[in-house]
Amino acid sequence: MDPWSDPIPVLEERRDWLRTFIAEHGVQTNEVQRSWMVVPCFLEIARRTGVETIDLLELGSSAGLNLVWDRYRCEYEAGAWGPADAALVLRGEERQPVPADLLRVPVRVRHRRGIDMSPIDVTRPEGALLLKSFVWADQTDRLERLDRGIETLRGDPPVLEQGDVVERLPAILRERELGALTIVYATAVLAYLGERRRQARKALADAGREFPLAFVWTGQPSPDEHRFWGLWAHLWPENERLLLAHAGFHGQWLTWLGGRP
Repeated sequence: MDPWSDPIPVLEERRDWLRTFIAEHGVQTNEVQRSWMVVPCFLEIARRTGVETIDLLELGSSAGLNLVWDRYRCEYEAGAWGPADAALVLRGEERQPVPADLLRVPVRVRHRRGIDMSPIDVTRPEGALLLKSFVWADQTDRLERLDRGIETLRGDPPVLEQGDVVERLPAILRERELGALTIVYATAVLAYLGERRRQARKALADAGREFPLAFVWTGQPSPDEHRFWGLWAHLWPENERLLLAHAGFHGQWLTWLGGRP
């Protein structure tokens, strides 16, 4: 029986189960399209710092799909970055193009780690199904991206830790290893931290006085601009703050700026 031909009886039949599910599972999405908008940011950091090897730490990593961005093929007007045989190819609208020379910057990810209050293990079928349940059923393109992202992640999953990002951040930063630039990034979680964002930023600034560090995050470029994000970067020890791009909330479009102070 196709439940969508007449969903009301199905929903009524499963009323108690649905109530329990909603009570026990907060909405947890992981939009893999955001990798398309952050790849140029990581390449710009590598270009400015002269490093080729990086360690990743994502705050609010959900299932970790945006921790394996280097395994996707990201296509832009001036070229592409990532493996030619990638299972997932990401594209979007460029309102200001990413320069071709930036797409030739080599980057190698050494370690990848995520922290989230409720990480989802998509290496397990029930985890993948849970994550897919948070996508609207008619968003077929998004579901296909999710399937291909999950396939890519399962080949070599990142380390995902359950915990409070503000509480765990200082200790995780102290665990860094020599030989790579640590890039911390957050594509959505800062909006949910409220005033505790200051604690997270203090932990990053304290660590930046100890060793080279980069932080990439999304935020409103100005109080009047609510329709899109600014993609920002903060580099230490330079203590330099840069506006790298404007982008759609889900990474569907990008205006590349390249680092306005």
